[in-house]
Amino acid sequence: MVSLGTTPLPGGMSKLYDAILLAISFCGMRAYVMDTDVLVAAFRSDADASRQVLEAARAHRFELLLSVPLMLEYESVLTRPEQLVACRASREDVSAVVDELALVGKRVKLMIRTRPILPDPNDEMVLETAIHGRADAIVTFNERDFRPVAARFRCSVVRPGEIVRALVKEAE
Repeated sequence: MVSLGTTPLPGGMSKLYDAILLAISFCGMRAYVMDTDVLVAAFRSDADASRQVLEAARAHRFELLLSVPLMLEYESVLTRPEQLVACRASREDVSAVVDELALVGKRVKLMIRTRPILPDPNDEMVLETAIHGRADAIVTFNERDFRPVAARFRCSVVRPGEIVRALVKEAE
């Protein structure tokens, strides 16, 4: 039985799921890694570009690349007491969104560690997920730290607003 996130697929559905994944890969769907700062901004405001990127990921408008360390980072940062207060969210709210991301995202296995490359060790898991998942871009507000290194791996570094504009243009 094939598993999509944590939801097992019935016998005949696994072939359909594999066919869908193959079709998506041929259609050239963009693959992005979301830095934790974008997810935090999405929780704090329901009107900014970060929230729109989160909603686009949930709607499968692009392929969201995830790794276990990155998911743990998302949950760890978003459940800090000061974040919960600032976001007006509960631990259950955070868990629900992180669980949904696990269902809609593509799991990336980190085979080789590239550390340390970036100035901030907490950013390494974002870069490693992008490298191993062959991301088109890292979506972040932290362009300064990522841009010089990501270019070596043929990965762009973009702000959430750029993704939103690209998705709007794509939809036209």
